[in-house]
Amino acid sequence: MLTLKTLKKIFCLITTLGLLITSSLSQAANTTLIMQTELGNIEIALYSDQAPISSANFLRYVQANGFDGGEFYRVVRLDNDNGTPKIEVIQGGANPEFTDYPPIPLETTKATGIKHLDGTISMARDTPDSATSAFFICIGEQPSLDFGGQRNKDGQGFAAFGRVTKGMDIVRKIHQIRDAAKTDEDYTQGQILQHPVKILSVKESRD
Repeated sequence: MLTLKTLKKIFCLITTLGLLITSSLSQAANTTLIMQTELGNIEIALYSDQAPISSANFLRYVQANGFDGGEFYRVVRLDNDNGTPKIEVIQGGANPEFTDYPPIPLETTKATGIKHLDGTISMARDTPDSATSAFFICIGEQPSLDFGGQRNKDGQGFAAFGRVTKGMDIVRKIHQIRDAAKTDEDYTQGQILQHPVKILSVKESRD
């Protein structure tokens, strides 16, 4: 017997899913974004046709200026990664003062066909269906982040939804920053930046 609390959660999930799909369908198949950081610009193509939920989620933060004042706060390299298998990514998120939208359903790489290759942008998460505003960009191929990969114990992988088309030199510059702050979490020791790289704005390209 479903409880009232469970029914409310299901209703919320269905409502969010419907909103995201409707929003995505109104977008061009491959929306281009310009992410301005204090180190330079990163151009990102969103694959709205293949990953409609994740793309629409990212776009609603963009359209609400949620990433303005955000930051790249985590760098994961072979020399500081305590996970298995090791990966190489940079992780960012919305302005800390921006209130996140509700979590979205997980779009696996098995469903979308978008693999974690060099420059792929993907949603960060803990458990499945928990992604909000945090995202990461891959440096090199990262197959352990795909569906069935061993990086996450649940085997579902992460939701890739686009890729960097220009500005990988900026991504790599951020990736090489060695400015680690102390943290109590063993798995992120040496990864959290003491001085995060600021995201000044993220806008849809009008070209």
